[in-house]
Amino acid sequence: MITVIGLLAGTLTTLAFVPQVIHTWKSKSTKDVSLNTFLMFCTGIFLWLIYGLFKQDIAIILANFITFILASIILGLKLKYK
Repeated sequence: MITVIGLLAGTLTTLAFVPQVIHTWKSKSTKDVSLNTFLMFCTGIFLWLIYGLFKQDIAIILANFITFILASIILGLKLKYK
């Protein structure tokens, strides 16, 4: 049951980034996105992913892998559309 809770939490927090990715992609505007925030966030998510791999916790691994990809897309768009 605890794994289900972890997977649900990971799904919801990960999906929260989808609208921002879509909005940023369509508008090609990242003026309101903080570069420092996304650099720190991506680094933190990457470290959570490493932690999940060491703990062999599927909820942590999946949520942080997908979140890292979505946040990295936003970060990449921020660097592209400065």
